[in-house]
Amino acid sequence: MTTIDARKLQDLLEIAHEAAAAGAAVLAEREDVSPSGLVLGQEVVGVETKSSASDLVTDFDRRAEQAVRAVINHRRPDDGVSGEEYGTTTPEEPSGYRWSIDPLDGTTNFVRGIVYYGTSVGLQGPDGDWLVGVVAAPALSRIWWASRGQGAYSVNGDSEPTRLGGPTGTLAAGLLSTGYGYDPARRAEQTKAVAAMLPAFGNMRRLGAAALDICMVADGTQNAYAEYGIWEHDWAAGALIAEEAGVRVHRPAAADSSVTPDWCVIGDIGIELSELSPAPLER
Repeated sequence: MTTIDARKLQDLLEIAHEAAAAGAAVLAEREDVSPSGLVLGQEVVGVETKSSASDLVTDFDRRAEQAVRAVINHRRPDDGVSGEEYGTTTPEEPSGYRWSIDPLDGTTNFVRGIVYYGTSVGLQGPDGDWLVGVVAAPALSRIWWASRGQGAYSVNGDSEPTRLGGPTGTLAAGLLSTGYGYDPARRAEQTKAVAAMLPAFGNMRRLGAAALDICMVADGTQNAYAEYGIWEHDWAAGALIAEEAGVRVHRPAAADSSVTPDWCVIGDIGIELSELSPAPLER
């Protein structure tokens, strides 16, 4: 386990806040929040596809990641950085610390004018422990954050920070949150698993941004989240925030879901992990 003093941990959290704010500021530059021409099947300037026709990347994704990286590279030049758009960069004399960033989690929402999107910044220590995490959702005026052993917090607009304690109440009155990837076969398999979980819950939501979904379990808006095949940058910050809020967390066994897909499970999903199909990978 990474041993780190409280002052250094606070410094790292401040850097994560600064980096996430830089990414969120780029996203906030979008003035037109109405659905884009993509909804009508028209070509949209600055929007491209990656793994499939529905896997989108925008100029905002790239510029937001550049903004996040600029903060980290200035404040912590010897740290590694793994980002969704530009991969992993390792300095010549690495410190052993590595940042995992998603500059625009919820790109499809962003393109279509749906407000559930944000910037996620997490930090992993030399021993593999996740140390700090910040998720900023500019269109919602929400920020969630946590540092290891220091609890999880959130602010809404200009409100005072609130310490998070996870969901309350019964699952029967609660919400299950999930998301689906871009591969049809994978979606079909996950649908079976969601069908097994759903009877325990009052209802379900699919908001389209994993980091925000996870944070909304941490703050009790939703009761649980489960998704198969998301990448490390999707859960790096959010999983620590949920964990520090006292929520049970199962992180995927590998960072790269294209090679080793696995379940990310946050909270009580109403069934045992062993009952999920496909079964979670051993770590």
